[in-house]
Amino acid sequence: MHIRFDVPADPAYPGRVAAVLGSVRLRRYGYIGAVLAAVGAIGLVVSRGFAWGEQASPLWMAMVVGGLLSMLYLPWVRWRARRRSSRYAVEGAYDITDDNIMMRSGSESGGIAWDGVAQVSDTPDFWIVYVGRMPATVIPRFLMSAEDAETLRAFMARRGLLR
Repeated sequence: MHIRFDVPADPAYPGRVAAVLGSVRLRRYGYIGAVLAAVGAIGLVVSRGFAWGEQASPLWMAMVVGGLLSMLYLPWVRWRARRRSSRYAVEGAYDITDDNIMMRSGSESGGIAWDGVAQVSDTPDFWIVYVGRMPATVIPRFLMSAEDAETLRAFMARRGLLR
């Protein structure tokens, strides 16, 4: 297998990559925030029926506010990444073989050997490549031809990498 494709110098592309990788890394903050907000809201409602409810209200309110801020952290990071990364738009390329994934962006290049890849998760536009438990890079499926995307999907499935 040998797949090669170019990445145009699109100002929106780095932001899309940052948003995808950020959502994987920061998803837990949304879950934690939802739990904090729910527990805080329940605590506020229940404490109103007791004599000590007035004293406990700041605690429950702090939990609700902390939960809401935690849930808003991921959208804020995505917005900030998209806003800041537009100036990083440079041409690049991917060169994917049976042995490794080579990426080039401007004058920088790097690669990941398939032997080091633990898993690959699927999103609508990207494959997220994990080395260990950390997302290491993305492969932009929307920039590949349909035949190359299917070839790569079959290769990753044979290796047991796709979730």
